Amino acid sequence: MREMVAFGKKLKERQIQEWQGYYINYKLMKKRVKQYAQHIEQGTQDRQYVLKDFSQMLDNQIEKTVLFLLEQQGHLASRIVQLGDQQGDAQQEAEISKISEQREAYRTVGEDLLKLLYFIEINAVGLRKILKKFDKRFGYRFTDYYVKSRANHPYSQLQQVYKHVGIGAVVGALSRNLHELQDRQGSYLPIYDHPTLPLQDPVIDSIRAAMDRLTHSTNFLDFLGQHALIMQEELQLPAPSDQKVDDEKYHFMSLLLNLANTFLYMVNTYIIVPTADDYSMQLGAAPTVCGIVIGAMAVAQVFSSVYFSAWSNKSYFRPLVFSSIILFLGNAMYALAYDLNSIWILLIGRLCCGFGSARAVNRRYISDCVPLNIRMQASAGFVSASALGMACGPALAGLLQTNFKIYKITFNQDTLPGWVMMFAWLIYSIWLWISFVEPSREFEEDHTTSQSNADSSALEKGLRQPLMISSEDKKDEDADQDYDDSEEASEESHLPANSIGSAYRLLTPSVKVQLLIYFMLKYVMEILLSESSVITTYYFNWTTSTVAIFLAGLGLTVLPVNIIVGNYISNIFDDRQILLASEIMVLVGILSAFHVIIPYSELQYICSGLLMFVSAEVLEGINLSLLSRVMSSRLSRGTYNGGLLSTEAGTIARVIADATITLTGYMGVSRLLNMTLLPSLFICIGSIVATCYTYNSLY
Repeated sequence: MREMVAFGKKLKERQIQEWQGYYINYKLMKKRVKQYAQHIEQGTQDRQYVLKDFSQMLDNQIEKTVLFLLEQQGHLASRIVQLGDQQGDAQQEAEISKISEQREAYRTVGEDLLKLLYFIEINAVGLRKILKKFDKRFGYRFTDYYVKSRANHPYSQLQQVYKHVGIGAVVGALSRNLHELQDRQGSYLPIYDHPTLPLQDPVIDSIRAAMDRLTHSTNFLDFLGQHALIMQEELQLPAPSDQKVDDEKYHFMSLLLNLANTFLYMVNTYIIVPTADDYSMQLGAAPTVCGIVIGAMAVAQVFSSVYFSAWSNKSYFRPLVFSSIILFLGNAMYALAYDLNSIWILLIGRLCCGFGSARAVNRRYISDCVPLNIRMQASAGFVSASALGMACGPALAGLLQTNFKIYKITFNQDTLPGWVMMFAWLIYSIWLWISFVEPSREFEEDHTTSQSNADSSALEKGLRQPLMISSEDKKDEDADQDYDDSEEASEESHLPANSIGSAYRLLTPSVKVQLLIYFMLKYVMEILLSESSVITTYYFNWTTSTVAIFLAGLGLTVLPVNIIVGNYISNIFDDRQILLASEIMVLVGILSAFHVIIPYSELQYICSGLLMFVSAEVLEGINLSLLSRVMSSRLSRGTYNGGLLSTEAGTIARVIADATITLTGYMGVSRLLNMTLLPSLFICIGSIVATCYTYNSLY
């Protein structure tokens, strides 16, 4: 195992020597945290004094860094102004040698700007590190207080560190002038009139990569990216080689194929929901057997998630090919079960579809093979593809209302979902075979997984989320190493978990609560969706098309809700406030869905269902956002990673929910609604109690 290097030493090694006095003094602040702990233990200082003194120290350190940053920005701007004056003379004389000199001069400025961007990034990582150390040592939510009180203040200096105000103008001036000096065969194409025109210059490419590591595209993409729970490892200090490694492994068409796999699988999951009860009756079973038919896919997914996650350690292409073949066969069996008059063939077909679930591979591909500068967009694409598939599945089922035979093979509303998906997976398999490029694995030996997984987008997150990083280093070579560091080192090894048991032992109480919440919301959503056809047929005599419209409408709320939460609500309220409020709204939705008033109206069912579903969607996004930040870094890679644990929790919830529907169905359809809502009610109340207890005890 490679030797772990302490953060303090890494920070010192990466510093630019002539700027050494302007970095935040991580070692000094670390010593001060240790002194605070000793003074509080001895009773010589109270906590209020510690908070005030540490805040002042942070302000001074940040101010020192920011003033130097502004000074350097001014020097760069002055050099660009001088080069601009010289550029006019060179263009008038049209001497190639002078124009070439001008280009090199601008590139030199660009290289100095790149050094300044690395300076900002190293300070941002160091600031996160010391804030996390302070919170962990004293049990405060100091990070939340410090960021919220400073970030939005009119005189905020954190804005300079995390928003790098003014850097964009320098980058723009460099890009424009280099663009002008490019050889355009006599034509002048200003970048403002042609914003998509590429500027082929390695310095600008490097600057853009560094800028991308410092900022998110939008809050919405950030929110969706966390919704995907594509686990990220701890923040690393910037290294120019990181982007090159990612670029070598990245292939756009392969990413698109992974997103297409995600979309088709979600369509495959939900396309049968409007007709599963009718199909079950056609094969001689009770309509509530639809719970088992729908849930069979989730049962198989419990196991497929593990072996696909392990398989993705060695390959991405072969698991996707296997997934496509299994899904092709599973859908064929599902469609043929009608003419074979066998409920067992139907169930085996759905089990095969579940064994083809490659969502673990899709997540892993984005985490390992997509460059840092577009990883958040890819993560958002993963969530968007899932949401779109969830909406398209029922909508497509509503369109397949026909009945005919070809050579004794029946094509109707029950079998057509299977035939359509079989054909879709056949086309996908051909596309996959032609277009997918297996990423090179040779870089993984020279560059650790932590480098390829590090998500630079966490830098800007500090303006609206706690400044947290995933783990502490195993060793601390500073002279003032204390017990807290050694304790963290033993807990936060860089080795990934090698079994479900070891992964479970890494879960803190707060992580367990987050997984319980995830279990609850998936259970509630599965009960609502899977029994919708049976309930609406019994109470309202809805047709398959009407059920399909209702389910598609629910699915279409996913992205708008995430836009609202990601862009607005999460910027106003604390994540844990939104979490608890969403749980309460899910509880209200469950209570309002009970059949206690006769007659049971369509308005009551639609409104309660919409409230449950939308609240659960908000809850899922916030919950996974919190989960991605509090989970151990050891769960960010390997087979038994955080994404796998959350997938298993959600899948097991769906299995239990579908089994509940089928078992309760033996009591009669008239009791189905209330009897399936009761477990949802108790689990929801339990999650609310656990949330309140856990976060009150922690904070």
